[in-house]
Amino acid sequence: MKKITLEPLKAEDNNQFVLDNQEAFRYGALEEFGLRDNHFEEDGEIISRATIEKAISEGDAYRIICDGETAGGVVVRVSGNKGDLELLFVSPHIYSKGIGYAAWCEIEQKYPQVKVWETVTPYFEKRNIHFYVNRCGFHIVEFFNSHHLDPNDPDGDNLMNDGMFRFEKVLR
Repeated sequence: MKKITLEPLKAEDNNQFVLDNQEAFRYGALEEFGLRDNHFEEDGEIISRATIEKAISEGDAYRIICDGETAGGVVVRVSGNKGDLELLFVSPHIYSKGIGYAAWCEIEQKYPQVKVWETVTPYFEKRNIHFYVNRCGFHIVEFFNSHHLDPNDPDGDNLMNDGMFRFEKVLR
């Protein structure tokens, strides 16, 4: 088993963190749709720089380190016994090696006070849906779309509002 650690994100690493995150999300969309995808928040990117930077500024951001090398990143926001998994990504060059799951286990250990975790992912990210449900134990609790808007985006300004699953994991 590879050694996975979480290192707090340093300010000087923010730009590379954003680029790595965008690469991972872009890879999933291109794998599913090819170049015809229209789910971009900004030109050519599934997730905008502004969205990632906002998550970093409002949460706790970590680099996922695998055997001493950067393998991805994670951002969580915790308030009392509730936690939001804002971002979790692994470099697409090293998918399917257990790195994401090991990182998630580290998050649960790092925040033992959290009893309910939430996250969202786009409907087309089959790999993510499998990961959250079948590997990490989340349940799909809501599907945001044009008929059921995300209450955090009631105007439907977010392009991703048309096809986002909300997941919840309740720890005992």
